Order: sequence, then C-alpha cells, then structure tokens
Amino acid sequence: MSTDIEKFKAGSPMASTLRMDRMPHIWCPGCGIGSEVNSFAEAVKRSGVDPKKIVVVSGIGCTGRVAGYVNFDSIHTTHGRAIPVATGIKLANPELTVVVFSGEGDLAGIGGNHLIHAARRNMDLVVICNNNFTYGMTGGQVTPTTPGSAVASTTPYGNYEYPFSLPLLMDAAGATYIARWTSLHSRNVTQSIEEALLRKGFSFIEVISPCPTLYLRRNRLGDGVDQLQNYQDNSILKHGADTRETAIDYQGKIVVGKFVEKSKPTYLEASDKCCIKLVGDDYQLYGKTIPEREAEEKAEKERIAARRAAMQAEPEAQEETAAEPAKAPAPKAAAPRAAKTKFQSKVMPAKQALAGTKKAPAKKTAAPARKAAAKPVKKAAAKAPARKAAPKAKVLAGTKKTAPKISAKTKAVAKPAPKKTRNSSSQSR
Repeated sequence: MSTDIEKFKAGSPMASTLRMDRMPHIWCPGCGIGSEVNSFAEAVKRSGVDPKKIVVVSGIGCTGRVAGYVNFDSIHTTHGRAIPVATGIKLANPELTVVVFSGEGDLAGIGGNHLIHAARRNMDLVVICNNNFTYGMTGGQVTPTTPGSAVASTTPYGNYEYPFSLPLLMDAAGATYIARWTSLHSRNVTQSIEEALLRKGFSFIEVISPCPTLYLRRNRLGDGVDQLQNYQDNSILKHGADTRETAIDYQGKIVVGKFVEKSKPTYLEASDKCCIKLVGDDYQLYGKTIPEREAEEKAEKERIAARRAAMQAEPEAQEETAAEPAKAPAPKAAAPRAAKTKFQSKVMPAKQALAGTKKAPAKKTAAPARKAAAKPVKKAAAKAPARKAAPKAKVLAGTKKTAPKISAKTKAVAKPAPKKTRNSSSQSR
C-alpha cells in the first residue's frame, strides 16, 4: 500500500512544484487554502519563471503553513514579519522572485505596518493574501477584515469594529497591481498570480476564502460548499473598479476583478537613480553596471518566454496523442448505440400500453409479425378475426338480455321444492 502511495505522489502533476512527501496537508475540509496553493503551483508552471529562483515566505497561521508544502526555497517566519523578511531577501538578491503567502491577520493585523510601507516603497514582491475573516489557527478571533456583525471568539455578540477593505488600503498605500478573487475563481486566481510573477513592483492579490471550522460554524453559515455557493451568487466582476467601492458587508456582495495595474519605478530602481546622480557612471549595484544588469534581464526574459512556450506546447501535444487512438474505436461504438435505439423502441410500447394509448395494440400485433416469415398474411389474419368477433359479441349481448327470463322460470320451478322439503320435515317432526 505504501508503494502505491509513493507512486501516486511521484506521478502527481504537481510533484515538481509541491512537496508530495508532506502530503496530505493539515487544512480542514472545505478550507480554500488548498485550492489557492494549487492555483499558485499552476501559475508558476505557466509563467516560465525558473523554480530555482523562487522564494516563498509566510508568517504564522493556517496560511503560514504554505511555505512548508511548496517545492521551492521557503521560509516560515514569525507572526507579522513575512514582508520584512521577504524585503531583505529581495534586496540581497534582486534576481530572485519573492512571493509572500499568508493570511489577513498576519499581513494586515500584526504585520499591517510592514504591508503598507512595502506597498509605499513599491517593493518588487508578490503578496498573496488569504482572507477568511478569522484567525483560524489561534481560536477564531476577530481580524482587521471581519465584516460588521459577524460573530468571533472575541466578539460573541457580533463585530462592532469597522473592517479594512484591503484593495482600498493597498491602493492608497501605492501598490501597482491589485486584484481580488474568491477561492471559487480558481482560474482567475491562477491568471492573476501568473501576471504578478511576470511583472515588476508590489503586487497584491486578495483571495476571499471560507473557514468552515471557525468562521462558518460560529456564524451558522453551513459548510465550505455553502460558502462557495454564496460566492457564486454574490460575486460581482468589475475590472478596474474604484477601490473605494470594494468593501465587503456580512454575507453581502463581493466585488472581484483586477482593480489596479500600473507601472512606476520599484524601490531598487529608485535607489539606483538616486545613487547614479550622486556617484555618476562609476556606480555599480552588486558589482554590476546598469548595461550588464539590463543584458542579464533581457536574457532572463528570453528564457522565460521559451519556457512558457514549451509549457503551452505540452497540453497541445497531449491532446493530439489522446485524439489519435480515439479514432479507431469510433465504429465499434456505433453498434451499441443502434442496439439502444432498438431497445428503446421495444420499451416505448409498454409505456404507451400502461398509459392507455390506442397505438399499443397495433404495436403488440406487430411484435409476432417479426417472428413469422410472411408479415402481410399475419396482418390480414389479425384483422379477419376482429371482424368475425363483432357478431359474437352481439349474440352474447342478446343472450344476456334473455338470460333473466330463463332464470326466472327456473327459479319459479325450484322454489316449491324446498317448501316440500320443509313440510315433509315438519310432518316428520
């Protein structure tokens, strides 16, 4: 059994991006973090970014466990310190693609100060925020995004604090890419992460996700499937929407889409520009001149484009190979379809007969005709007795009318007999 599991893990399409030896994961049934990690892994494959140059940083909480399941260089940091650690990694090696994957409590709660300042500086980071409106691992306390009137362990009578709208907060802080989806929109999440991986600047992607164990249970909102249905019913797609109109009420409408996408110098680019003014042409960042770094960036873009083209060509090749063997059994599949039509033609008269239709007897007489060699003779024979049967029915009808007279006479004759027997019995007595 263990060997089968190992073969399954090794043959998984996500074996190159996820640590299959750590599976199964710890997230609860119905939690949206698993689907978000799957979207992230798929986005990395599609983007063409070198996996050896990806670093994933996370903080504390349910979403903070993501760093332990991805098959990249990763760091599980302390509570609220994911973004400063990611900032240090990016400054130490600008060639790396640094992704922060954590929850709204870790990022916007204790780590809120680092979040807004990283967006203000336009640090070249990709931040994926799982927003489930609760501290899922530490007891279900209220978070900076918990909607008003929602029940939490620290607000048992309903939340009375004003929540953050994270897209509005990030827009005001200066983020250059802002998107929001729900865990139901897995393809959109994949596309947004792919776009964020291939651009420069601070990218923020919020994913609204269900927490069935604490948030849904405490608020009596059903399970994860019920919440996905709520996402489907209440999600409103508005690309480029005004972030001031993206607030989320308790079980209310959820505005989703890509709200902001703009370009401006990153923190390192702004630092280079300032240093060049002071030092001149002799200035070098990390021992490389600006032309050298530009040449390296161009070469890396070409490699990414080649990897993306190869990834897109793989599904097309698989579809072509899958379509070729399917052409041979096509004629064989036609025979069972014909048999089904014959079976249906036999079944339909029975249903019509039960319904009391007139077509039923005609089809029943046709059934024995198939067994006989001469079909027209059988049909004529079937009609002939039907015509002769009519006068017999009349005779029987006449006999029924005369029957009461005969029975009356027999009754009159039969009545005295029992009287005599009665008298004889009385005389004998």
